[in-house]
Amino acid sequence: MERIVILTGAGVSAESGLGTFRDKDGLWTRYDLSEVATPEGYARNPRLVLDFYNARRANALEASPNAAHAALARLQAGFPGEVLLVTQNIDNLHERGGSGAVVHMHGEITRALCAACGHRWDAPRVMDPADTCPACGTPATRPDIVWFGEMPYHMERILPALGAADLFVAIGTSGEVYPAAGFVEIAQEAGAETLEINLDPAPAPGRFDRMIAGKATEAVPAWVAEVLGA
Repeated sequence: MERIVILTGAGVSAESGLGTFRDKDGLWTRYDLSEVATPEGYARNPRLVLDFYNARRANALEASPNAAHAALARLQAGFPGEVLLVTQNIDNLHERGGSGAVVHMHGEITRALCAACGHRWDAPRVMDPADTCPACGTPATRPDIVWFGEMPYHMERILPALGAADLFVAIGTSGEVYPAAGFVEIAQEAGAETLEINLDPAPAPGRFDRMIAGKATEAVPAWVAEVLGA
C-alpha cells in the first residue's frame, strides 16, 4: 500500500466541541441555512451571514485539536507512502493538530474572499459588511467558504488522487452530500480498498469494504496504530 486518501467530516471535530450539521441540536435545526449559507442569502443580508460566520470562527479558534486530529498527523508523518488528507471541515484543527498538507474542499473559516474580484486573504477574527477587499477596494468581503450551490474546491486534485489510491478512508462524514458522497465509488472503481470510520454506519450500508464504529478520538488512533504497526 503506497497511497492513502482520507476524507474527514464534522464527526472528527465534534469531540473538540464543534457541533455537526446533522445532530439533533445541529446547525440545520437552529438556522435557516438558505439565509446564512448561500450566495443568495449573502446578497440579501450580508450582516446576518457575516455574524453567523463570525460566531463559527470564534468557536473554531477557541476549540482544541483532539486525539483524532493528532493521530492523522502521526499517520502523515509516519506512513512511508503518500497520505492525502481531504476535509469537509472549515476549521483549522487538522493543521493545529500537526497535519501539514490539508485539502479544504469546503473552504476555510480563517480565510476571506472578495465576492467582486475573487481575491483571498487571511480573515480578521470579526468580519463586517463595510470591510473592503485589500485588492480591489470593494466592500464585498465574505468568508472563503463553499456555500450550498457552489462547487467544492480542489476537485482537480482530489479526483485524480482517488483514482490512484490504494486505500480510501472516510472518517466522521455522513456521506450523503455530493460530490463527496461519490468518492467511495470512484476509489472502488479504481481498485482501492475502502474503509469507513464513524459513530454509526453510513445510511447505505455495504458501500465500504470495512467499517469501524466508534468515537473518532478512540477509533482513529487505534486504526492509525494498526497502519503504522505501532
